[in-house]
Amino acid sequence: MANPNSEPRYLTIKRFICEQIEQGVWPEHSQVPSENSLCEQFGVSRMTARRALQELTGDGVLLRHQGLGTFVAERKPVGSLLEVRNIADDISQRGHRYSNRILCMEARPAGDEMALALDLPPGSELFRSVIVHLDNEVPVQWEERYTNPALAPDYLQQDFSLTTPNRYLSQVAPLAGGEHTVEAVLATEEQARALEVAQPEACLLIKRRTWSSQGVVSYARLLHPGSRYQLGARLVPGANLT
Repeated sequence: MANPNSEPRYLTIKRFICEQIEQGVWPEHSQVPSENSLCEQFGVSRMTARRALQELTGDGVLLRHQGLGTFVAERKPVGSLLEVRNIADDISQRGHRYSNRILCMEARPAGDEMALALDLPPGSELFRSVIVHLDNEVPVQWEERYTNPALAPDYLQQDFSLTTPNRYLSQVAPLAGGEHTVEAVLATEEQARALEVAQPEACLLIKRRTWSSQGVVSYARLLHPGSRYQLGARLVPGANLT
């Protein structure tokens, strides 16, 4: 733990709490010390202890329940706005178990919308997959993906119970660029059932188009229950993000 004299005392308390959580001393849903306990432990005023707890609550690290106390929040998957990441890796890095449910794998004609998204002639063949990704058996993402057969001809032959479309496509058609949009939507009846949420459930929808040096590879709709997911990004000074 950092020297308490080198930083504001509320930051010292925040750092201590985060270290206990990251080291597994205080697992998810466990109760953390009260304001009074922190005051005694760190020799600070109640206002200082309260600020540390309030800021960690605002950051989503802690949950405060009136009359019950303060608890370690369940860690939600965090998606990046600035990079394309493999959801299986994100889940594993948190020490959780990744699994999925494959709902659809098919070849179909491209309608006008998907033909435009994949730069294909309308009516030409494309591949469609629908997969639900789970974090410790809890559904956290509905993935509907349309893929260009010319750049991933063996897509439908893959066993996505052992890998993910993201990982496979990054191997056969390495990413050269991408674009995405994010919007708030309500899950359809089918999506709500697959994600095991009640309707109406507010969700985050990421529409992502990626391409390799040979052309557009895939267009994906990634739907996340708002109560189980958050988006984040880190901006590096001097970086070109345009």
